[in-house]
Amino acid sequence: MTGPLSGTKVIEIAGIGPGPFCAMMLADMGAEVVRIDRRSAAGEGSKFDVLNRGRRSLALDLKKQAAVTAILRMVRRADALIEGFRPGVMERLGLGPDLCLERNPRLVYGRMTGWGQEGPLAQAAGHDINYISLTGALHAIGPTGGGPVPPLNLIGDFGGGGMLLAFGVVCAMLDAARSGKGQVVDAAMTDGSAALMAAVYGIKARGGWTNERGANLLDGGAPFYGTYQCKDGKWISVGSLEPQFYELLREKAGMAEPSVNDRWSKDSWAGNRTKLGQIFKTKTQAEWCALMEGSDVCFAPILDLDEAPRHPHNKQRQTFVDVDGVTQPAPAPRFSRTPGAVQAPPPKAGEHSEAVLRDWGFSTQEISDLRAAEAV
Repeated sequence: MTGPLSGTKVIEIAGIGPGPFCAMMLADMGAEVVRIDRRSAAGEGSKFDVLNRGRRSLALDLKKQAAVTAILRMVRRADALIEGFRPGVMERLGLGPDLCLERNPRLVYGRMTGWGQEGPLAQAAGHDINYISLTGALHAIGPTGGGPVPPLNLIGDFGGGGMLLAFGVVCAMLDAARSGKGQVVDAAMTDGSAALMAAVYGIKARGGWTNERGANLLDGGAPFYGTYQCKDGKWISVGSLEPQFYELLREKAGMAEPSVNDRWSKDSWAGNRTKLGQIFKTKTQAEWCALMEGSDVCFAPILDLDEAPRHPHNKQRQTFVDVDGVTQPAPAPRFSRTPGAVQAPPPKAGEHSEAVLRDWGFSTQEISDLRAAEAV
């Protein structure tokens, strides 16, 4: 394992979405992450399960006491454990934080939920779209006069969920290295998506943001910060916020109006957006790229999922990698001395059960006993 987290041991209780994304990030940075899959799922999984890359899989039946006992034994050697069940499920399985920290006081116990470990909604089912609804994030995204538009599941599941948990786990591991004491990390997607809205709430507090969609600086309301269709039906984006960037946009687009002086007047936004829309439809996306890409206009072509990995900038930086024929995002961020890497392709459930148990201190007889008990 290579990367800044090399030497760190993490137990991942398998889940979906944000939990695996957190585990992927930790594994990409060199942590040894063991994914605890369901015994009944043994053999499932494929190279397309990108979120599961970089770790080994141990398949256990957590309804069997022998399997629970095995995990509690592994906890003694772990730096962190992450799980994504509803509040109380791990406790009912006999794997709650109190029992785990009793066996390893330095353990970081990461918990990933939508609503958090407590609160009126804590036990309710939900998905990304629900969590970002509760924090104002979803309400703010959408066209003028239209309804809210789901921003994929990037804000709740991944930015405000998995990435938040990864940050929390690493923070707590740093503290444990200093203090010798572990702790529970309560990562809720409602909290995380709210945190991602910090700047917007600040702008709103000073009177610079309204609850009307498509009427604000960064939501497509401003004509100099938005998307435009080109002559060939493809799209481009501009973000010419600063006056010098806006002047350059006007120069390269060849427009006498709108002037730099009226760009902050909301009364002019609708008309100016129409003018810019007409201008951008006079050339193809490639023609606009030739004219503006790489300049201080703050410009980029809007690429689809096939085009993005082929863009020269992404190719040079190796933003995307190929793992067993599957194109996928490369590990990020980048480190100058201890670079991360995709450590291995996604495993099939239970693919490494015996090897993991052996590496974590179980004898051949103990592994045989677990198999006899149908726990592994």
